[in-house]
Amino acid sequence: MSYDNDAKLITFDVAGTSKTVQNVTATLVVKAYGMEVYANSFNPCEADTYVDELCPAPSGSFAARGSQAISAEYADSIPSIAFQVPDIAAQATLRLQALEDGRDVGCVKAEVTNGKTADIPAVSYVVAGIAGAAFAATGLSALGAALGGAGGGGGGVASPSFTEMVGVFQGFAMNGMMSVNHPPVYRSFAKNFGFSTGLFPWRGMQVSIDNFRAATGGNLTRDSVQFLDNATLVFPDGSTATPNSSPVKRALVSFAELARRQIETEIDTAAPADGQESAGIESTIETAVSGIEAYAEQLSVPDSNTFMTVLLVTATIIGSIIVIMLLVKVILEAWALFGNFPQSLSGFRKHYWGSIARTITSLILMLYGIWVLYCVYQFTCGDSWGAQLLAGVTLVLFTGILVFFSWKIWRVVHKLKEMEGDASGLYDDKKTWMKYSLFYESYRRNYWWIFVPLIAYMFAKGTVLAATDGHGMIQTIAMLTVEGLMLVLLLWSRPFERRSGNVINIAIQVVRFLSVVCVLFFVEEFHIAETTQTVTGVVLISIQSALTGILAILIAWNGINACCKMNPHRQRRKEMERLKREADTLTPLDARNSLLMMEHEKANGTTFSMANTAYYDAKQPSSRDSSPEPANPYSAMNNSSFGRPMAPYRDRDSLMSNAAPISQQPTLPYGGGYHNSYGGGGGYNQQGYGSYRGF
Repeated sequence: MSYDNDAKLITFDVAGTSKTVQNVTATLVVKAYGMEVYANSFNPCEADTYVDELCPAPSGSFAARGSQAISAEYADSIPSIAFQVPDIAAQATLRLQALEDGRDVGCVKAEVTNGKTADIPAVSYVVAGIAGAAFAATGLSALGAALGGAGGGGGGVASPSFTEMVGVFQGFAMNGMMSVNHPPVYRSFAKNFGFSTGLFPWRGMQVSIDNFRAATGGNLTRDSVQFLDNATLVFPDGSTATPNSSPVKRALVSFAELARRQIETEIDTAAPADGQESAGIESTIETAVSGIEAYAEQLSVPDSNTFMTVLLVTATIIGSIIVIMLLVKVILEAWALFGNFPQSLSGFRKHYWGSIARTITSLILMLYGIWVLYCVYQFTCGDSWGAQLLAGVTLVLFTGILVFFSWKIWRVVHKLKEMEGDASGLYDDKKTWMKYSLFYESYRRNYWWIFVPLIAYMFAKGTVLAATDGHGMIQTIAMLTVEGLMLVLLLWSRPFERRSGNVINIAIQVVRFLSVVCVLFFVEEFHIAETTQTVTGVVLISIQSALTGILAILIAWNGINACCKMNPHRQRRKEMERLKREADTLTPLDARNSLLMMEHEKANGTTFSMANTAYYDAKQPSSRDSSPEPANPYSAMNNSSFGRPMAPYRDRDSLMSNAAPISQQPTLPYGGGYHNSYGGGGGYNQQGYGSYRGF
């Protein structure tokens, strides 16, 4: 059915079958956003409303096409947003009733669209491109850190990182999984982020999962790929959709069907036998869906296949990472064996296996919230015992890995506090940093522990969404509580090392909180008007789209900075390592011990020379004759601070301290050389130094 707003005309084109010839009355009803905007009954045999194919309704297959004019009264009642907002919530119903007794003999329902939709492949491609750009920027930063260059990035410190971007997209998808009456426009928008949750409609993989479920006690009757091929999904608001079919595709298919009907104008008078479907009439099954089931089956992923789909996708990613990194390992070893291996790659080669473990652990941390969601949902669905067993094993494994690292970090911090009084060693010790920094590298030193409530937040969010599936109000309130607590924690602590990290992550959490607030308008128990829900859906799309656009710009900026700036924690650690190396290689005559190190100390005021830490009081008054005259003025033994390594002395004292004795006896101008032990000549109290003192 279609409506021309300019001509105020509804055009319908229906097809069906009938066993007998009978006169009928047609009733046409159009609803938009829950309001009945048009209703009219007409006799297809009357002159003003004549429809040849329904006068009378024939026996056998038939196709009928006609139009109905709408008065200004009805036309003005259609909301203006119906012609502007994509994916409008409108349905048209054509009901046929027998003219003699008024019994229903046929009913046709159709979705009404305005040709605009948010469910287009380009949106998914753009979103995937943004995630890919974040991966490239983060990878470039991590590569710089691995190579050990001064321009290396901090591997995830700069926001937004790849992990943060995937978390944002997962949050958008989770909003679409909630058990509420989503407006069609937001349902189509949220569908574009399904890839971030691991839901990919690969038919071959889905068929394999169906076979596995069938072999382990699963029920495929109404929960399989084959069932979805012939199913029509009915959402809580009454709107319908076919799995993995966009409105644009459905419109093209409908247009082709209408064109076929225009050509085939003849009526097949052969009535179909009992239990036999008429040729050309497609048999479909309507199934009511909501929550996680509705989101998954829109993407042609059967409800009970969700966990197994994510498991296989994750296993594929981990396997690819291992294969690629092993290939890189072979190349590096061959390079080192037969070529001139660069020094910049030696660190990466040395810590190669640690890099693989770090990458896999980062993947687990990134997917943990979604993993909890699908595992708990698999437990609630039941079905295959094999799928439930795998869900339990992997959930325990992933949770155990994160708990193990959390415990190890806590042990390290406990020892550091006993030995040094604080947890600075997490950032300053290179060995500890390389092992555990992926959990806390973005945070300030006093807030290294923030990753623990972050893991708890992901666990709580996934559990709440899966365990309360089907209970919209409870689910929304619980999700609002979880998001609110996380927002309060970030506002209170502001834990990120960089100021930009605090601003960006707090903004992301604010959007998450506001998104759940908007979802409250979709809760069925509140009975909010569909027009208000649609406007709220558009506002929600605007907020989330604006956040995505801003993050995309920041990703590009971070990609540039990754080549120029270093992780602040890593920069400080490198500076300390450099100073330690210089201190370890000092010799008594090394100028770094006096002039260079002291100049560095004066300029920065934050580092100190390991050989000169004392304070020299230049303001202390002294008499010209109060100092004893040394026998050898160049001897270090006469220094008043000798034997006290931390005592004050002047910068250039260290140049002469501990110097080897001079074998040749020098002579002074205007004198005959040294007196006393060095032979005759002008001593301090004679022509040499004595004249200066006034003797």
